[in-house]
Amino acid sequence: MELIDTHCHLYDQALAEDIENIMQRAKAAGVCRFYLPAIDRQSEGSMLELEKRYPDICFAMQGLHPCSVRSDVNDALKHVEQSLASRLFAAVGEIGLDFYWDRSFEKEQYRAFHQQVDWALSLDLPIVIHSRDSIEQTIGVVREHQKGNLHGIFHCFNEDENAAKEIVALGFYLGIGGTVTYKKSKLLVALKNIPLENIVLETDAPYLPPVPFRGKRNESSYIVYVAEKLAEIKGMSVEDVAAITTANASRIFSKFNA
Repeated sequence: MELIDTHCHLYDQALAEDIENIMQRAKAAGVCRFYLPAIDRQSEGSMLELEKRYPDICFAMQGLHPCSVRSDVNDALKHVEQSLASRLFAAVGEIGLDFYWDRSFEKEQYRAFHQQVDWALSLDLPIVIHSRDSIEQTIGVVREHQKGNLHGIFHCFNEDENAAKEIVALGFYLGIGGTVTYKKSKLLVALKNIPLENIVLETDAPYLPPVPFRGKRNESSYIVYVAEKLAEIKGMSVEDVAAITTANASRIFSKFNA
């Protein structure tokens, strides 16, 4: 059984001292590839170093996280643009809108999102989207740019069935992680009628661990719990969930198929 973690911050300092054991546990669990979302220039070095350390299984993205959008957004975006021009990345991400913490730079968030979507289109790369307290606005931006070529993942999807259907209709995949295992998760209902062919697995490690690890550090080997919960929701085997979601992820990141 092979699994792909489509979204994990394995370069985070919370995992640094234990990364070798984390990778070994993930391998034992069947995780064969790991996609590393960018946050900002400050964390980029650690991300690229991890990719270099595990070149056949770890693949970096490039982008400016909406929570990292500040008054220096022009300089930050210039760096992203130059970096994307310098080499091939797995995706442009994670990018999007986040109105949960602070809306002081809302205008700048929109500008950064639109600009990075344009770069992804010009490079024929998928985008990996972060959306918090902004699902309608985020879907709106994607709809504005979708002319048939835009593709990617709504990372950490945790909305209702209507939002799920809108996203799928736009040709995007739902990134499902540990929150699907939570007792009061909206996903238990939202995903019932969404084909597995529109879903990929993720952990968002070291964040959002699944049950039974809530309150602890997340890691990629725990993606098995996500697959098992999806199998329960869909009434199918975990092996089938793994096969379908792995094929979906391979399709999205086709330029980095191992």
